[in-house]
Formats: sequence, C-alpha cells, structure tokens
Amino acid sequence: ARIQEAEKQAVTLQESHAEHLRKLQEEKKKHEDEADELRRQFSRQTEKMEDDYRLLKRASRELQESLDAAKASLRAKRDECVRLEGTISKQASDQLELESNCRGLRAKLEHLEDVGNEREIRIVELEEGVTSRDHTIDILESKLRNEESMRRKLHNTIQELKGNIRVFCRVRPLVGEEKAASSLLPLSFPDCDDQNEVELMQSSENALGKSTSKTFPFKFDRVFTPESSQNMVFDEVSQLIQSALDGYPVCIFAYGQTGSGKTHTMQGPDSISASGMDDEILGIIPRAVKQIYENTSKLAERGWEYTLEGQFLEIYNETLQDLLAPSARSTQASDKQSKLEIYQDSEGHTRVKNLTMVTVDSAERVNWLLARAADNRTVAATNCNERSSRSHSVFTLFLRGKNTLTGESSTGVLNLIDLAGSERLSSSGSSGDRLKETQAIN
Repeated sequence: ARIQEAEKQAVTLQESHAEHLRKLQEEKKKHEDEADELRRQFSRQTEKMEDDYRLLKRASRELQESLDAAKASLRAKRDECVRLEGTISKQASDQLELESNCRGLRAKLEHLEDVGNEREIRIVELEEGVTSRDHTIDILESKLRNEESMRRKLHNTIQELKGNIRVFCRVRPLVGEEKAASSLLPLSFPDCDDQNEVELMQSSENALGKSTSKTFPFKFDRVFTPESSQNMVFDEVSQLIQSALDGYPVCIFAYGQTGSGKTHTMQGPDSISASGMDDEILGIIPRAVKQIYENTSKLAERGWEYTLEGQFLEIYNETLQDLLAPSARSTQASDKQSKLEIYQDSEGHTRVKNLTMVTVDSAERVNWLLARAADNRTVAATNCNERSSRSHSVFTLFLRGKNTLTGESSTGVLNLIDLAGSERLSSSGSSGDRLKETQAIN
C-alpha cells in the first residue's frame, strides 16, 4: 500500500512537473514573441529616423549651396561698387555732374542690395517651408497607410460580427397573369426596423366548414420586398465585395425555384450585350466588378497594385462545362470540357483544371465575359419557366494585390453563384432530357 501511495505521489509530481514545464514553455514563447515585436518596432523607428536624417542633410546641403551663391553675388556687387567709387574719386575735380550721377547709382545699388537681401531671406523661408511640407507629407502618407491597414481589420471585424454566413430573402414582383391574383397572395411583410421578416398565410376549413387562417412567420438576415431595386440588393452585399478585395474568400449564391429571379439578381436581364446595359438593372456580378475597379483605382494612390482574373463555369447534369471556351458546344470544346477536373492547389484553394482563365482589365471586358457565358449556358423551357436555367453557374474572380510601398500582399477570391432553378417534377412537365436535368438539379 505504501508503494502504491508512493507511486501515486510520483505520478502526481510528474504531472505537476509537466504542467509547470508547459507553462514555462508558454511563458518563454510569449516573451520571445514580445521580443520579436520590440525588434520590429525598433527596426521601423530606426528606418524612419534614417529617412528623416537624409531629408535634413539634403535640405542643409541645398541651403549651403544657395548661401554660397548669394555670397558670391554679393561680393561681385561690392567689387563693382569699389571700382565705381575709385573712378568717381579720380574724376571728382573735373566731373561734378558725374559725382551726382555716382550718388544716384550708389543709392540705386544700395536699394538693389536691400531687395536682393530680402529675396534671399524669402528664398530661405520658402525652402524651409518646402522642407517642412515634404516632411509633413511623408508623415501623413505613412499615417494613411497605417490607417488603411486598420480599416481593413475593422471592416472585416464588422463583417464577422454581422455573421460570416448570412441568408437573405428576395421576393420578385408579380408578372403577367399573376397580377390579377395579387389580392389573394398569401404573403406579407411585417413593419419592422430591421426589414428581416416575412409571413406566409394558410387558409383551411374545419369539419364544420368554418374557415380558419394560420400565419407562419419567417426571419432572415434581410428581406427584400418586390419593390426592392437591384441597387438595394447590392448595397447589402457590397461590404462583402470589399472583404474579397481585402484578401478574404467570399461566396454569394442565389437559390430558389425556377423563375424566382436568381439570374436577374446575379447578372441582370436575360439579354446581355458586350456594349453595356442600363446601370439600374445591372446584377451583382457586373456591379461587384465595377466596385472593385473603383476601389483599386483609389488604392493605387496608396501603393496597391491589383491583378484580376475571372473564370465562369456551369455544372450541368453533374458535369463541369467551361462557359468561356470559344464555343462550349463545339467538338474541340467538348474534348476540353471532358478534361475539366476539380483539385486543390498547394495553398489549399479549390481549382478546376483546364478551365479558361480571363484577365479582367476593364468593365467592358466584364460585359463581354457575361455575354459569352450567357450564350453558352444551358437554358430550356418548362411548364414553370419559359427560360429556365438548367445548370448551376459559378463566376470566380481572383484578386491578387501587392503594396509596392509597404510590401504587403493580399489574395482574395470572390465566388458569385447562380444555382439552377429547382422545381417539382409534377409541376414542371419535364420529360426526356428536361426530366434528367430536373432530377440532377433537385
């Protein structure tokens, strides 16, 4: 029993020793991290002081050169004055009139010397002001870069607080024959500040023939009524687009029944031309790229340079299709499509092998890209929708940025996904290929 007790004590001591050793190691690593941070701060302060020293040294050299030039000019003028005085003294007895002229010239010379001295003083003041402003500009530019880094952190902290996963609900307007039954629509939007609730109503009759109504409330992160515009929808997701520009992976996808307006929300109207569209009806994809271009132009003033590359694919009947291939329906394109494979690169990002990558260098390029994808995407008519998307489309934009001033870099990915329209087989009237598509979609 004593041996067992001793063994227990030994085990307890070992555990205590291991815990103590672990705490010491954690404390050591903490102190090492603090020492590394202090070294980095010291290095940054040393570099700043060296830059300030070089600026002061250059300003001092320029001032010395200016002073030497002024002294040389002044000596030249004084020498000239001495020569004039000698000439006047020599001819004083014979040339009284010249003496008067000499006095006038002497007074003029003194005036010029005064003006020259005043200008030299002004030049020195201006040079000092320029040096001071240059120093202030350097400080402000450094502060601006630091505030940009802080803005990125705070912006994405806010996005995380709002929720990394958010669900929005958009109800499209009534069209065609639906408008005649608008009063019977079992849908309402409660008046609330957050605009995030929708209610469905169901009427039924009991055994006695009495009609009863039941309400089913649903709550989302945001609800968009039929009156909501494309701009209102994009305003809600625009901050997520900024997160992608800051180097975060962002995914936005539209899901719903066929004909519910998913493609309209993501891209805009069905008819897309490379020459452009009305800005009011643009979808999330063209608006997102436009916002990215505007922000990259502003960030260029702070040293950031960005490269944008886009891909567009569809998943049709569980098969990958490249929507940016020269002709997605041609035999050559079909051979390439069969080689599309999903894999993970060395950085852990999901990629598709042999998928066309397009450099997105202008807004016109985006319109062309959307038009090409729309031409190649699989659509067909069903009983539920005369132009139903029969595939899932995935638009991927890779954003690679580097700051030439600070050495910072960022790699963001923006995935904008338009899922195929889901529908009930009994309602869609699908058969043959349409039946196979509907089964794959659902």
